[in-house]
Amino acid sequence: MAVSAASLTDRLDAVVRDNRFTIAVVFPLVGAMLLLASGRGWIPPSLDWLSFNPWLILVGVTVMRSPLIVGLAPVATRRLGVGLIALTAYTYGIEALALATGWPYGSFTYEVSLGPTVGGLPIALPILFLPLVFDAYLLASLRTGKLPGRWARVGLAVGLVVTLDLVLDPAAVSLGFWRYADPGLFHEVPWTNVAGWVLSAAVTVGVVEATIDRERLRARVDGCEFLLDDLVSFVVLWGAINLAFGNLAPAAIAVGVGAALLTAEGFQTQGLVGGQ
Repeated sequence: MAVSAASLTDRLDAVVRDNRFTIAVVFPLVGAMLLLASGRGWIPPSLDWLSFNPWLILVGVTVMRSPLIVGLAPVATRRLGVGLIALTAYTYGIEALALATGWPYGSFTYEVSLGPTVGGLPIALPILFLPLVFDAYLLASLRTGKLPGRWARVGLAVGLVVTLDLVLDPAAVSLGFWRYADPGLFHEVPWTNVAGWVLSAAVTVGVVEATIDRERLRARVDGCEFLLDDLVSFVVLWGAINLAFGNLAPAAIAVGVGAALLTAEGFQTQGLVGGQ
């Protein structure tokens, strides 16, 4: 029996909605503990396969991304599909350039496997990076909903993408995911990385703004309470890891992002807080 797009959307919505607390809170907490155990060398030799297991990392990331993927699916159009292709190409291209030349993020090397690679680039790179762009864009849309024009939304989204990196990069460096050849003062993250993220944020947010259907998005935001749960997972996962390593500034930034989300008009917490 054929399943209509609307029926499939309803079914997927129900799965995510019924497991909202597990996906957005439990998964990142378990992930944080496993990553910390891997980074600290706490995993016994008999369970060494658990240490920075790339497949576990990718499965965990995919589960935490599922609210965003399911939430945005009904918003998809051919125009957005072209935009996603362009964004994917940019993600691989700019990362390859950075690995080869050090521009624009600064010279760095991956120290932990993030799954299969092609030419040194993790195949999963788009699912690791692009959701952060959409999270930032969605939060910016909520926070600037009543302001006229697009520039406030786009500008805030760009700033939020960079802000998320100020949480992500210090934690990843502390875990040993990657290392910079010339560590900076901000928890060993160089200023060039921040500058690079400003560039990538401007490019990727610009593509999202140009290709997403704002009317469809507005309707979906109103009817999909879990659309930004991926950002909740981000705050819980990377905020906890930063706190465990004593990276107080990045942890505080994570708390600020969480507060901005929880207080945003239109963000709904039913099914999320305490599993209720």
